[in-house]
Amino acid sequence: MRVFLSALSFLFILGVIAAAGVSYYGWHLYTKAGAPHEDTLFLVEKGQGVSQIADKLAQEGMIEQPLIFRIAARLGGHDQSIHAGEYQIPSGASVKDIIEKMANGEVFNRSITIPEGLTSWQIVQLLRDQMGVDESTVIDIPPEGSLLPDTYHYVRGDDAQMVIERMSAAMTAAIEDTWPQRDENSPILSKAEAVILASIVEKETGVASEREQVAGVFINRLKLGMALQTDPTVIYAITKGKIEDKGNGPLGRRLLTKDLQFESPYNTYKNPSLPPGPIANPGREAIKATLNPAHHDFLYFVADGTGGHVFSKTLDEHNANVAKWRKIRKAQK
Repeated sequence: MRVFLSALSFLFILGVIAAAGVSYYGWHLYTKAGAPHEDTLFLVEKGQGVSQIADKLAQEGMIEQPLIFRIAARLGGHDQSIHAGEYQIPSGASVKDIIEKMANGEVFNRSITIPEGLTSWQIVQLLRDQMGVDESTVIDIPPEGSLLPDTYHYVRGDDAQMVIERMSAAMTAAIEDTWPQRDENSPILSKAEAVILASIVEKETGVASEREQVAGVFINRLKLGMALQTDPTVIYAITKGKIEDKGNGPLGRRLLTKDLQFESPYNTYKNPSLPPGPIANPGREAIKATLNPAHHDFLYFVADGTGGHVFSKTLDEHNANVAKWRKIRKAQK
């Protein structure tokens, strides 16, 4: 009996040692660093189970033994808590690291930056390109001036309409935030008018420091009942906002003198008031500049050849500046 008990004890101890060894080896495989590779985006699709995820991770070289992933996920109670989505798997990530990232839903955030001054049509095309939206998918073009240019984050699987709705909400918030700080003596009488003029300011200058000065010129003209006479409104009238600028300007050519006679309520050479709607989507700073323009006596401005503009108070001064600009442009050809 003693021999039997001794043998049984020996076998028990041996089993404990073996179990400990297996457990240690399993923990080692669970926590050890994975193979070095570039940080890689990995997609967990809706409905995928732990086994499918483990096999795909192994196929893509991110883990060595899918069995360890399956066992660890199930023992940890994560087999039902892994979130669908896109994950960035860093080089050397262990099975433990990957499971925890997926169980915590640490999905990879993508971003898209919308430059100031794009039309709504252009923004939709940008979303299509960067979010990989199929051309067969219909996306309604939002009203012009309703989207706030900014950087927006999204995750794979979000649709473009969700991003558009956030841009729209951001524009509404921007107008609500800036409107109370407006110049009370301004001829801009509504938030809608503010966005219209801001869109013109946005298109007229790419120099941030000029926005308030340019806005001041247009405000002065509105107060005097003068036509704004701004080329971007004519371009919008012709293109209806569907602008494909491939290096030759939004029209694919220079704006011609005859274009200034184009019949449209958006043509501010023929209509001495604000156009009926925005011609682009202005940024927050252009809106601020429109609501708080610089106070000066300038009524005219023209390009100065450096990306900015030269301002003048009289038509004679302006004509002289235009002549200088034409010489500069001729020399640049």
